[in-house]
Amino acid sequence: MIFLTVGTQLPFDRLVRALDNWNTGQAPDRVFGQIADPGDKGYMPSNFYFKDFIDPEEFAQKYEDAKLIVAHAGMGSIISALTHPKPIVIMPRRADLYEHRNDHQLATAQQFASRDGIYVADDEIVLGSLLDELLARPKEELAGQADAHAGPELIAAVRSFILEGSKPRGKK
Repeated sequence: MIFLTVGTQLPFDRLVRALDNWNTGQAPDRVFGQIADPGDKGYMPSNFYFKDFIDPEEFAQKYEDAKLIVAHAGMGSIISALTHPKPIVIMPRRADLYEHRNDHQLATAQQFASRDGIYVADDEIVLGSLLDELLARPKEELAGQADAHAGPELIAAVRSFILEGSKPRGKK
């Protein structure tokens, strides 16, 4: 099963519609979506099951049962996928399409694109072929995993911040 999550704050009609179109003619239980605020405010899929909100226990079960996670490029979704570990396809929300207030998700997707287990669909056109490709692979080839320790770049940045912050500034 594919588990779609778009977060709980904003609908993401472009992603939901793309996944709905991709699943046309397939079993509706092939995909389950937590799609945030459906109804008259957002696109409601007709080719897979969904809810606007699921409780934490159901969310955890859907996550566990999924072969693949599809999500917006939110940090919570990415960190969850790396922590569990689960393969995740992310599609960033875009400010020019009024899906978010800025393009930080484009930057997030670009930053994580080279990580094992994180796959980026730049847009809805790429999504379907990427899903077909990934679902054809054995499950154990797909997932990446979070590092147990911070990388050297992060350690250096924190060290620099602490050392700079501990220096005296000006006269008192």
